[in-house]
Amino acid sequence: MSKVLSVVGNRPQFIKSAPLSVALRDAGIDEVVLHTGQHWDPEMSQVFFDELAIPKPAYELDLRTSDPVAMTAPIREVIEAERPDWVLVYGDTNSTLAGAHAAGEETPVAHVEAGLRSFDLSMPEERNRIEVDRLSALLLCPDERSASQLAEEGVPGRRAVVGDVMADATRLFEPVARQRELSYAPPYTALTIHRQANTEPERLRAIVDAVNAAERRFVFPVHPRTRHALDAHGLRLGANVEAIEPLGYLEMLALMAEADAVVTDSGGLQKEAYWLRVPCVTLRPSTEWVDTVSAGANRLAEPEELAAALAAARFPVAAPPLYGDGHASERIAAALYP
Repeated sequence: MSKVLSVVGNRPQFIKSAPLSVALRDAGIDEVVLHTGQHWDPEMSQVFFDELAIPKPAYELDLRTSDPVAMTAPIREVIEAERPDWVLVYGDTNSTLAGAHAAGEETPVAHVEAGLRSFDLSMPEERNRIEVDRLSALLLCPDERSASQLAEEGVPGRRAVVGDVMADATRLFEPVARQRELSYAPPYTALTIHRQANTEPERLRAIVDAVNAAERRFVFPVHPRTRHALDAHGLRLGANVEAIEPLGYLEMLALMAEADAVVTDSGGLQKEAYWLRVPCVTLRPSTEWVDTVSAGANRLAEPEELAAALAAARFPVAAPPLYGDGHASERIAAALYP
């Protein structure tokens, strides 16, 4: 029987794996799920398996680390025990890199979201993307731009333009999410901050100052890393910021759907805001999802530019469809076993 090992470790990967798990099952492909434990907080981990009906991981390493070196050997042990046809990795996290390294030369790697580039090598995610693409036998690209980028770089794996599995998840779960009753009545702006660069003391202080000074209400699900940084450096959120515990996927989707704008540093939320037709401001100097910026739906901003970026944020009426039609998962299953 055909078998793949899916390596997941954090929120975006749990979301991406949900529709793909369904498509693999429908195609008669046996999927073995391995959870590295890169995210181990229940609200950032288990809640997604519960909400999205992802099969319980056959292997939960519970490593509670983002160190790819620490993850690699335990993942390799699972690969040797299961002997899958493919190791399937998602996106650009350290779990992604560890899964690709663990596969070695014996087991081919399939990379979901191959070919994305922000061209910012100061981001560890960018370095992970480049390395994982070079290690992968099958490069599953969200769009033609990504496939062309891989061709320009001379990356040797087989390329397939399949669309974005997160579009699949949004298509499937948006109707369910919109039925949820929220505790936060509009108007509000949804805020998330979690990337390592944005939780460094001076950078985080500048972000907090900009948010506190903005003349609008924010609802802010606080990532554990960000909570720790806020507390460690004595940073206080203003009265206009409602800090809440991390949300499950469906609640977060519902929160964004009703927001007047999204302020984030998350790659996934940039796309979800686009598909939900909510304007986005991204607190980063660069993004891998450049088409959302080109379309005018997403603005890159430094903290001191936040107020102006929010004042100008509008979702364009003529925004084009981006990153596929919400059926990437079926194409991935077909590409794995052509």
